[in-house]
Amino acid sequence: MTAISNVLPTSATTASTTANAGDAAEIASNFTQFLQLLTTQLKNQDPLSPMDTNQFTQQLVEFSQVEQQLKTNSSLSTLVTLQQSAQATSALELVGATVVVNGANAQLTPNGATWTLNATKPANATISIANSTGQTVYTGSFAVSAGPQTFTWDGHGNDGRLWPAGTYTLTASAVDASGQSTAISTQVQAPVDSVDLTQNPPVLSINGQNYTMNQLQKIVSR
Repeated sequence: MTAISNVLPTSATTASTTANAGDAAEIASNFTQFLQLLTTQLKNQDPLSPMDTNQFTQQLVEFSQVEQQLKTNSSLSTLVTLQQSAQATSALELVGATVVVNGANAQLTPNGATWTLNATKPANATISIANSTGQTVYTGSFAVSAGPQTFTWDGHGNDGRLWPAGTYTLTASAVDASGQSTAISTQVQAPVDSVDLTQNPPVLSINGQNYTMNQLQKIVSR
């Protein structure tokens, strides 16, 4: 009798790309069939000319490798599911918490609207504030130092008008003492309004803007 060839089907050799019970059952069935064929051939081989067992050994190794890959893929799938569940739980716990994020939108309340400005060096900053429709309601120039500093707008426009509560967007640019542009970024501190768990990863709504958890700079309070 000749050695067994092509016992491992193509579907089994590629089963490492999936991790479902159907593939595992197919591998087990093929492996059982392989052992039955191997046992039959060993029983009926010519004692004076025994078969080369190298091919059998290689096929056993291939079955073992595919089985281990299926188990690995199944474990990874379980870990991903657990991680997504943990992310959802952590996100839900942040609803109502006050956090700091990189952003330009702040809510105007009776206490004003507050941003944190981060300048790379001492500079003169030009600040422009627009309402939710994009209308510029305030502009001004201020000296800023290197590092983070708070800027609070009391809600009054350049004409003295007090603007209503709502979401306002701050835009800032800066130049240093030599007139060269210098980087200036903005952050806002606000509560997490809601969480969208249908997104992966979950999306937090803060001041009408969407953020993922890795975009949070700081959690101020829960």
